[in-house]
Amino acid sequence: MTTSDALISARSLTKRFDPFVAVDGIDFEVRRGEAFGFLGPNGAGKTSTMRMIACISPPSGGELRVIGMDPVTQASEVKARIGVVPQMDNLDIELTVRENLEMYARYFDVPREVAGPRIDDLLDFVQLTERSSSKVEPLSGGMKRRLTIARSLINDPDLILLDEPTTGLDPQARHLVWDRLYRLKQRGVTLVITTHYMDEAEQLCDRLVVMDKAKIVTEGSPRDLINRYSTREVLEVRIDDEVREKLIAAMQGSVDKVESLPDRVLLYTENGDATLASIHEQGFETVSALVRRATLEDVFLTITGRSLVE
Repeated sequence: MTTSDALISARSLTKRFDPFVAVDGIDFEVRRGEAFGFLGPNGAGKTSTMRMIACISPPSGGELRVIGMDPVTQASEVKARIGVVPQMDNLDIELTVRENLEMYARYFDVPREVAGPRIDDLLDFVQLTERSSSKVEPLSGGMKRRLTIARSLINDPDLILLDEPTTGLDPQARHLVWDRLYRLKQRGVTLVITTHYMDEAEQLCDRLVVMDKAKIVTEGSPRDLINRYSTREVLEVRIDDEVREKLIAAMQGSVDKVESLPDRVLLYTENGDATLASIHEQGFETVSALVRRATLEDVFLTITGRSLVE
């Protein structure tokens, strides 16, 4: 793909907060109509990258084009064609649900005769029609998040930036937001998402990059990355502490990787049932065992490690 085919194109993109380097010379392209994800631990550079794309923070170096434009010299033109869902909701809590959307429609100079029907459609899309006259403050976190997504669509954008779109939501609210984002994907809207939730990235992203220590360390589709960095299955075994080390020693070489966690042992293997049978054949008694398919979380932890980064 050439740069001209990309909705976002970055070359050696850098962001410094002297002496700290938040984004260290990264290259990536986002194709029109795809859902593209940025994954990484806290401080990896995800949000700094999103802020540069959104024309909030200028790059310190490198090249960045958003919808074919320079987000520094053409910030107004870029902002007119993107929608932004920030990490923290910044709705006007004194206004009603509908008034929040009306205010943004005026901000983008959407004609009144266009804004009214569009707001109706957006409220229906995010399932807030019945709450349109409610004040924002008493709404649940999930409702506020859906309203923020609706607000990001008020200018009919070419590109939507979503920074941690479901952080802090309960499982039901998360899945409803996922459903709305998936429907946007089906409509051909281009989504750029940062997330800490690996299942979210696996569900929503066509392609993603993993960032660590301000750099991109790998990229690909979720399935490509799982195939590249993990085995087909993972066997999770809980076993008495007295025989844990004997089990780990016995399985070295017969599986791709063995990982010892405080509460269980993970064995990365192509056939979890066969590996479990081998464990039992060697005389080990397990407290419990679970065979599951490898996930993007396994990939993420393989690449970035399990240590908490502050």
